[in-house]
Amino acid sequence: MAEPMSKHGFDKLSKELKNLKEVERPKVAEEIDIARAHGDLKENAEYHAAKEKQSFIEYKISEISAMLANAEVIDPKSLKHDKVSFGSTVTILNCDTDEQKIYTIVGTTESDPSRGLISFNSPLANGLIGKEEGEEVTIKLPSGETDFEILKIEYRDIEF
Repeated sequence: MAEPMSKHGFDKLSKELKNLKEVERPKVAEEIDIARAHGDLKENAEYHAAKEKQSFIEYKISEISAMLANAEVIDPKSLKHDKVSFGSTVTILNCDTDEQKIYTIVGTTESDPSRGLISFNSPLANGLIGKEEGEEVTIKLPSGETDFEILKIEYRDIEF
């Protein structure tokens, strides 16, 4: 399944993958060699810690490689934002609390809820995608069902 992300998200992941392969992987290989030189591997905590770190790095390399292979780089500027879609900035009103919030729908790797950047596959984004200004929608959140009104949909550049 394609993983939508912005050019920024794609570049960020590519940079992280390059660092893992060219810096972290060789560094942990050296740590393993040094620890191996200390002798008995059964009771060598440094060796076991380095092997565990190596496993984690290899897992991350595999995970990021798969995300990049499945990436669908989307330029949100090129999309219409008459309905909520990837890259839309949405102003919503929580009908239960009368609280307004502004969220921008981004890729998983760019998500930062504390800055109002929510993943396209979060429950809130899923409930908003495809909706228009003025629509009221009931969304199942982890805290329970909540009613929202979509006050505004627009495109805004995101500063990362």
